[in-house]
Amino acid sequence: MADPNPVASSGQKRGNRRDLTVFGVTALLIIGFDQLTKFLAQEYLLPRRTSGEGPIEFLGGFVKFTYAENTGAAFSIGSGITWIFTLIALVVVFVIFRYARRLASLPWALVLGGLLGGSLGNLIDRMFRAPGPFQGFVVDFIQLPYWAIFNIADMSIVISGIGIAILLFRGIPIDGKPTLETTPVTAPADTPDRLDS
Repeated sequence: MADPNPVASSGQKRGNRRDLTVFGVTALLIIGFDQLTKFLAQEYLLPRRTSGEGPIEFLGGFVKFTYAENTGAAFSIGSGITWIFTLIALVVVFVIFRYARRLASLPWALVLGGLLGGSLGNLIDRMFRAPGPFQGFVVDFIQLPYWAIFNIADMSIVISGIGIAILLFRGIPIDGKPTLETTPVTAPADTPDRLDS
């Protein structure tokens, strides 16, 4: 059966390709920046911790860069059961890829790309760092007052989660299609009463 609206269908496919590109590029940028900063943390912050020199401080000590190895979830929650969080991350990545096939919305492309990038950033650590696959530690290095030490991947996951909540609250669909609204049924115009014969 021929497409009743080939122009609209073609435009939707172009939009889908564009949003998939934004989704992929966002994820890759997050992964790259996350892994680069973790490398720098190991190169420059780990020696400072080993020597007792202490963290690098900014804004009067409000922000500190200090090296930490996290075997738990985001923000050091659940240390000691790393393999469970690795499996959860794998499931999250799988679900994100399934939803990404329907992408036709720029905001959704950004938040899903950020969520994927953050998830993969930490997953790479868990798979390739000591003590071995599924149990590797995650490098954390950003510290704020009264907050656990975290990294760029954690930031991306949290910001993307907030973005997803906002998009869901506003009713913005992932496929870009407007939600169908029921059209109110109007009563027919009044007709004059029929004369009784």
